[in-house]
Amino acid sequence: MSYAGDLAPAQAWETLTQGAVLLDVRTAGEWAHIGVPDLSSLGAEPVFIPWNLADGTNNAAFVTELAAAVPAETPLVVLCRSGARSIAAAQAATAAGYTAFNVLEGFEGGTDRFGERTLNGWKNRQLPWK
Repeated sequence: MSYAGDLAPAQAWETLTQGAVLLDVRTAGEWAHIGVPDLSSLGAEPVFIPWNLADGTNNAAFVTELAAAVPAETPLVVLCRSGARSIAAAQAATAAGYTAFNVLEGFEGGTDRFGERTLNGWKNRQLPWK
């Protein structure tokens, strides 16, 4: 594993209470139409940097944007829809000098037998979102 490790959503929340920054690497469309984590009770806001652009290509400026937004000594909790893109982003952040954790299950989680994302993830584990 070339990043700090995987966290269940509840563990991710606990890590955020200790000063880590939530890095949401989903697309702008996902943020706008599905929702975003609500960290207001922690006095914080997520950092939004897409791993992939809307056309599906990799965001070549990801590390540059991350460096401009978050100091390298700040631990990161990296979140995507289901926990796949966030692994790649956590690996890139780690290579750039960050301590980066992946959120297992992501924001929406896995699909049920009907193809709906109702099983797990940040939202379905009842963590704050808006």
